Amino acid sequence: MSLEPLLLLPGVLDAVERARFACEELRWHEAYRRRWREVRAEAGLRSARESAALEGARVPLSVVRALATGGTATRHTVPSGLLDDEPVVTGALRATVVVEGLMPTLGARGAVALPPFGQLLARVHAAATGGWLPPEHVGRLRVDLPPADLTGLGPALGGSELAARVDLLGATVASAPAATPALVVAAVVHAELLTLRPFRAGNGVVARAVARLLLTSRGLDPTGSVIEARALNPYLGAAAGFATGTSAGVAAWIVACSAAVVEGADRARAVAEGVLAGALPAD
Repeated sequence: MSLEPLLLLPGVLDAVERARFACEELRWHEAYRRRWREVRAEAGLRSARESAALEGARVPLSVVRALATGGTATRHTVPSGLLDDEPVVTGALRATVVVEGLMPTLGARGAVALPPFGQLLARVHAAATGGWLPPEHVGRLRVDLPPADLTGLGPALGGSELAARVDLLGATVASAPAATPALVVAAVVHAELLTLRPFRAGNGVVARAVARLLLTSRGLDPTGSVIEARALNPYLGAAAGFATGTSAGVAAWIVACSAAVVEGADRARAVAEGVLAGALPAD
């Protein structure tokens, strides 16, 4: 499967350019000269929170920070009803740790060698779901059971058909020329994982974490600090449009991903400025 024809879809080249410009401007912020690790780490917390929120686990940033530093949410520190969200938030944080561990250092030269695609998915999924999903489903593709999440995206493949599609997606990523825009590669992987739902649950967290890794490893966001925040209904609507396979649906999804990157670069810039000032933004 070649991704190059997607560049000919209406609006895609402009979307690629907008995302490139936003990330290029971000790269030269003063904070990335010496304190990029702090910015990336803080962006990771916020990205994990946004990803968990799309799973229905909406918690304050203070709770995410506490969990990331080894704390435990309690009935005394978390508003009523949020304690039950802790496993999902913790899973999103663990997935973030996995992908950030694979990101290149800022300024690194040469291509980054990522694990084989199937292994990458399994590692991220195990991090995201270990502890709350039954062990027999952790890090393993579905065989007979349907996905238990993202049910609004229609029927999903299973068994050998699913495995073949995941293999094809991995081959597509591996064979994509370096010149293929990272935005397009990440957007396609993101949407395909949402559509395929290769695991019993936790598919959205995996899709978003892997897409973030691809944006960084393929050079669009070398800072690794773009913080994508999506509204649930438009997000799922755009993913459903991609799943139709129509030119309009695929193009609209890539354009939506570009908009999320542009907004995410603005969020990252606010964090970078906060790191320099010693006062991180509250949101």
